[in-house]
Amino acid sequence: MGFILYLIVGGIIGWLAGLILGKDIPGGIIGNIIAGIIGAWVGGALFGDWGPDLGGIAIVPALIGAIILVFIVSFILKAMRKA
Repeated sequence: MGFILYLIVGGIIGWLAGLILGKDIPGGIIGNIIAGIIGAWVGGALFGDWGPDLGGIAIVPALIGAIILVFIVSFILKAMRKA
């Protein structure tokens, strides 16, 4: 049950990061889950594990990390489209 909650929280964090930036994450729900989980890892590495915790993910650093990740991915995809 913990793994499913981890995936759900990761998906919500990825979705929120896309909403905050106004960018669509490629891959739909799977892309949101991946962005949220990788964002949680990036945020945890950069900012540590502080703030509220849900499903094994510290929400605030995970959201900040997902925003950073979505911004970088959208920047790279935009650069690839121009080339």
